[in-house]
Amino acid sequence: MRKVFFTMLFSWLSMICLGQTTGLVTGSIVDKNQALSLPGATLKLKPGNHYTVSNQQGKFEFLSVPVGTYTLEVTYIGYQSHTQEVSVTAGKATDLKLQLEAGGVAGKEILVVGDRLRGQAKALNQQKNNPNVTNIVSADQIGRFPDANIGDAMKRIPGITMQNDQGEARNIIIRGLAPELNSVTLNGDRIPSAEGDNRRVQMDLIPSDMVQTIEVNKTLTPDMDADAIGGSVNLVTRAAPNGLRVSATLSGGVNPIRNKPLYTGGLVLGNRFFNNKLGAVVSASYNNNDYGSDDVEATWKKDDAGHVYTEEMEVRTYNVQRIRRSLSAALDYKINSKNTLYANAMYNWRDDRENRYRLRYSDIEPEYATDGSITSYTGQVRRETKGGINNDRNKGRRLEDQRVQNYSLRGEHLLGSKVDLDWAVSYSSASEDRPNERYIEFRVKDAPVSLDLTDTRFPLVTTTVTENDLEFNSLSENHDYTRENELGMKLNLRFPFSILPDQKGRLRVGGRMRIKDKKRENNYFDYEPVTEYGSMATLPQVNYNGEGYQPGSKYTRGSFVSKDYLGSLNLNDASKFAGEDNPAEYLAVNYKANETITAAYVRWDQDFNAKLSMIAGVRVENTSTDYKGNVVEDEEDLAGQRAVKNSYLNVLPGVTFRYNVNNDLVLRAAATTSIARPNYYDIAPYVSSVADDAAISAGNPDLKAAYAWNFDIMAEQYFKSVGILSAGVFYKSINDFIYTYKNVSYSAADFTADYGNTATNPIPDGENWTYKQARNGDNVKVYGFEVALQRQLDFLPGFAKGFGVYVNYTYTKSTASGVYNSDGEKRTGVTLPGTAPHMFNASLSFENKRFTARLSGNYTAAYLDALGGSDFDDSYYDKQFFLDANASYKFAKNWRFFAEANNLTNQPLRYYQGISSRTMQAEYYRPRYNFGVKFDL
Repeated sequence: MRKVFFTMLFSWLSMICLGQTTGLVTGSIVDKNQALSLPGATLKLKPGNHYTVSNQQGKFEFLSVPVGTYTLEVTYIGYQSHTQEVSVTAGKATDLKLQLEAGGVAGKEILVVGDRLRGQAKALNQQKNNPNVTNIVSADQIGRFPDANIGDAMKRIPGITMQNDQGEARNIIIRGLAPELNSVTLNGDRIPSAEGDNRRVQMDLIPSDMVQTIEVNKTLTPDMDADAIGGSVNLVTRAAPNGLRVSATLSGGVNPIRNKPLYTGGLVLGNRFFNNKLGAVVSASYNNNDYGSDDVEATWKKDDAGHVYTEEMEVRTYNVQRIRRSLSAALDYKINSKNTLYANAMYNWRDDRENRYRLRYSDIEPEYATDGSITSYTGQVRRETKGGINNDRNKGRRLEDQRVQNYSLRGEHLLGSKVDLDWAVSYSSASEDRPNERYIEFRVKDAPVSLDLTDTRFPLVTTTVTENDLEFNSLSENHDYTRENELGMKLNLRFPFSILPDQKGRLRVGGRMRIKDKKRENNYFDYEPVTEYGSMATLPQVNYNGEGYQPGSKYTRGSFVSKDYLGSLNLNDASKFAGEDNPAEYLAVNYKANETITAAYVRWDQDFNAKLSMIAGVRVENTSTDYKGNVVEDEEDLAGQRAVKNSYLNVLPGVTFRYNVNNDLVLRAAATTSIARPNYYDIAPYVSSVADDAAISAGNPDLKAAYAWNFDIMAEQYFKSVGILSAGVFYKSINDFIYTYKNVSYSAADFTADYGNTATNPIPDGENWTYKQARNGDNVKVYGFEVALQRQLDFLPGFAKGFGVYVNYTYTKSTASGVYNSDGEKRTGVTLPGTAPHMFNASLSFENKRFTARLSGNYTAAYLDALGGSDFDDSYYDKQFFLDANASYKFAKNWRFFAEANNLTNQPLRYYQGISSRTMQAEYYRPRYNFGVKFDL
């Protein structure tokens, strides 16, 4: 320890003494013809071991360069190498403007790099020069796929699969780890969650054309936020260009499932001003998609005799309109060669309007013969219309207003010739508002129903009940609101420090604070008509037969109360309706949460020789929480509030090695640590009891953050003709993972032991209730491998040179211990929910000077989605295969026509219960087609 101290002290003294004998080299690097920044360029000063990599804006810097004359060498995949002479003056900065020529020589062939390959080259250069295991996707590469939102674009990346919502990719799974175990940032700032009970970031909220680069960090370095066991996704928005930039997109299409249109528009404007000191860019995007889905759902039950049947069955029709609006702006101001300021802003706003018509068969009970066989069934028959008030915002539909915004100010500064300082302040907010949401339902109890289970993939329940038999059951209106804010601050310092005198070394230290607050405020009112309704047949209706219904024409849905009638009701008119607050629907779910995260780190980068380098360091994160939740008795009685404060510290060491076998082959190995904090609602200290169901659910403020050790090995072979072949293995050991615990024998004594005598005990003596709570399991092990190939086939003769391939495959396996079933028994053979064993992407593209085309496939195998009380109740996300196609034609210098087709396989969203043939949900969307023009200057 003493030796290390004196080594650091000597290094600092040496830096001070040599302050007047060194200088700086700074600058920027751009594409010569397009004036676009080139991130990820490798720059070397010779003689000596001086090298650096350009950042997202194409800027670079060499710190503490001894006075003298050097040769600067610049290399970039897909571009000609560049050399020039550079003179370094003591105490001053030499500022350079470098321009690279696209193309070059790959072997004996002349390399031609078109517009699309330029974007691919940017991504690969950044991926190659990153110190950790990453996947980088550029905006140009995103544009090669027909993906409207960031989620759909991300499913093309190795090791990533997405969970869908209404036909669009929403929740991200990285290397088989659930969305809660991953993090999403925007320009390095955390994106809050707009959902009330979890930390998931809605990836379908942000249009794909608003992002310049997607960075997927599969291993972490000490200067990165630690809450990313699966990985950390950073969305990088457009930076100010180096000259005039004008781009516009306009398109329209059709959704055959409802024969409704979709419209998309995009605009990018950017330039530099005041002798290039100030750069500015503004981006805007608009997408209006009017479509829907056809959905059947079932819940399965097994009786004591082993008979399996559907306990519930639903046949649903959705009509959906999604409008995405996004606006972003970026400014940078270069004060001088040593100081630059940046400002970024982004606002995303999505309106999701929905009507749902649901035919529901519930509480299905079999009738038994004397020999125990089932002779018939009875159940409730319900017909429900979901909508909203008919005003300018809801328009007679359920409105889900989601907004995510981020604002940041940051600076980069060179202090003298040796110290690099950067800082940032950011504010982010996410909200979900669902005002005036309405439901009306009519039902019949104890009706005879028939079950057809000859094909359990498409079970069918029918009845002779008609709309004349259906009586009024319920009419309600609710307002749900969730909001999360985050204020972030960070400061980083970097300076030279090497234990080897002839090798490059850097020491980074820094701190970060994140102050978060979240709340959910819902309400719910039931309404009774003053004048009783007759049967449903007396009200305005819409009717759906089985024609064109995607799960099959045998599902005849019948009649429902029309959305226009539901939306037109004046529920505040006391002469027509009597309203009553229904706390049972919202008391237990409302809560407030405050969370403060403070972090500090030390990161040491050390080169051992020209090929081998290391990153070692440690990060310390302290999490302080203050949660308030409701104690609810018998579903609707507020017994009080519980407030719980907690604080815990995580120490997170890590080491990463990189070995450059040659200029094109890179080997990486990493041993890192990371955490995953519990979902907000799981920690909220609420207690809710429902006497009729003999059930209690509760939050768990004592939940620990999951802690993981991660081990990765990766090899990457880069091609000069803009491509990569990579392969790697990974292993994760996760302690204290979180799962849902159920106890069916929970007694009054158990409640007193958990909550003390001060809490009102809802469980009568001698009774056993069902208790549900999120708890920590013991350990999960996750392991697997991934391979990827991305290559332009320019080695083929003639016409075939224009073809390119993009292929990747990921295998993941997991085992979990410490999971208990509904009887309190430890389960064996359980996998971690979200672990997809097989993920595969493949696409074949063609490109020449005017025409591009691509056919893309995306496959994910079935995987466990949620643990039930037993293996019979476990739910699985079924396998899926998407086939997409797109093409474009350049008909003028700056104009291009394009066409896109999504989901050509009509892939449904499907869940099954226990075994693959037992459908829980099958929701269909049909393909989508889009056509448009793009102008790019």
